[in-house]
Amino acid sequence: MASLKTPTLKNPHLSLSSKSRLPSAFSPTNLRFPRSSTPQRRLLIITASDASLSNKPTVLVAEKLGEAGVTLLKQFANVDCSYNLSPEELCTKISLCDALIVRSGTKVNREVFESSGGRLKVVGRAGVGIDNVDLAAATEHGCLVVNAPTANTVAAAEHGIALLAAMARNVAQADTSVKAGKWQRNKYVGVSLVGKTLAVLGFGKVGSEVARRAKGLGMHVIAHDPYAPADRARAIGVELVSFEEAIATADFISLHMPLTPATSKMLNDDTFAKMKKGVRIVNVARGGVIDEEALVRALDAGIVAQAALDVFTEEPPPQDSKLVQHERVTVTPHLGASTKEAQEGVAIEIAEAVVGALKGELAATAVNAPMVPAEVLTELKPFVELAEKLGRLAVQLVAGGSGVKSVKISYATSRAPDDLDTREDCDLQRNASF
Repeated sequence: MASLKTPTLKNPHLSLSSKSRLPSAFSPTNLRFPRSSTPQRRLLIITASDASLSNKPTVLVAEKLGEAGVTLLKQFANVDCSYNLSPEELCTKISLCDALIVRSGTKVNREVFESSGGRLKVVGRAGVGIDNVDLAAATEHGCLVVNAPTANTVAAAEHGIALLAAMARNVAQADTSVKAGKWQRNKYVGVSLVGKTLAVLGFGKVGSEVARRAKGLGMHVIAHDPYAPADRARAIGVELVSFEEAIATADFISLHMPLTPATSKMLNDDTFAKMKKGVRIVNVARGGVIDEEALVRALDAGIVAQAALDVFTEEPPPQDSKLVQHERVTVTPHLGASTKEAQEGVAIEIAEAVVGALKGELAATAVNAPMVPAEVLTELKPFVELAEKLGRLAVQLVAGGSGVKSVKISYATSRAPDDLDTREDCDLQRNASF
C-alpha cells in the first residue's frame, strides 16, 4: 500500500482545504501505481498554488490620487485605495502594506510606523510639505520617505500670485458685495503692484517662481532664505537680505517656507511690530508659520492692511474663526496645488518615486536621506552597490570581535569639489572604527 505524505505548506493562508482546486492530474483519485507482488513505499509530493496570490508589494493610497498615478502603481503592485481612514483604521491596515501614499490630510505618526511591524518600507507624500509625516520615526523604523517636489511648483506659484492680485484689488470682497445687490466702488479702492516691494520668505522652488512672476508685474523683489544660493537669486534679479530687513521694508510679504520647529509661528506679535504699517501678507505655504491670533491683532491694529491665506493651522479652520471671518482677509481652502495639470503631475511623480524605492533604486526625492540630483544618482548607483557589498563583507570580517579592528576609506572623484556633498563620506570615515 503506497503512503501519501503531504508536506507542510509555507504559506499559512493556503491549505489543502483552500477553495482553490488542485489540478486534476494531482488528484488522489487519479493516482495509478504499477502492480507488484512486493509492496513498495512511494513518496508523493503535492504542491498547491493559487494564481490570485503573488509576490507583488501592496501600496495603500490613503488620499485621492490622480488616475495616471494609480495606473502606474498597479503595473507594479497591488493597490488598495482606501480614503478617509480614521487613525485607528490606518494603523490596522498598515501592517499589510509595503508602501503608503498620502497627501496633507493624513497624519503618519510614530504609531503608524510601530503598527506596521517593520513591513512599511516607503511613505510617499503626494506634494512638497512633509510636516504630516514623523521623519524621525520613519528613519528609526527603516522607512524611506519620498515626496513630489516639482510637479505642483508652478500651480502653487500661480495661486500665490492670484491671491496677491486679488487681495490688492479687493476682488473677493467686491464680488460678495455685488452679489448682495450693492455697488460700492469707493469702498473697494485697491493698491497697485507696480513699484511695490515684495519680500519672498523661503526662496525654494515655489518662492523663486513667485519672484519671477512678481518681477513681470513690475514689483521690486527681495528674498530671505538662509539656504538659498545668492547667485541663483541674482540670476532672476532678486536680492537676498536678512529676515529683519525683509519684514521691515516690504509692502507685500509672500510666505514659502516649510513648517519646522524653527519656522513655527515665525510671524508673531514681535515680528508684526517690526513690519511697515499697511503691509499685506500672502501665505500659500503652511498655516503654522503664522501665529493666527497675532495676525488678527495686527489686522485690527492696522499694522497688516490685508492678508490672503490658502493654508491654516487647523484645516479646515473652525467656522467661527475670527481670522477667516475678518473682512480684510481673503481665504481659499488649500488650493495651491489644485489644478488638473498639477494633480496628474504629482500623481505620476509620487508613483514613480514609490515604485523606484520599492525596487531598491536610489530615490532623488528622498526626504530622510541625502538629497542628490537624479543625474548624479545614475552615476553613483554602481558605487552604492559596491559600498553595500563591502559593508556586508566588513560585518563578516569583524563578527565575533576578531579580525579587522578598523577600516580606512580612501576615495577620489573627477567631479569638482563643490559638485558633490561628501559629508556622508566624512561621517563614514570618522565612524569607521569597530
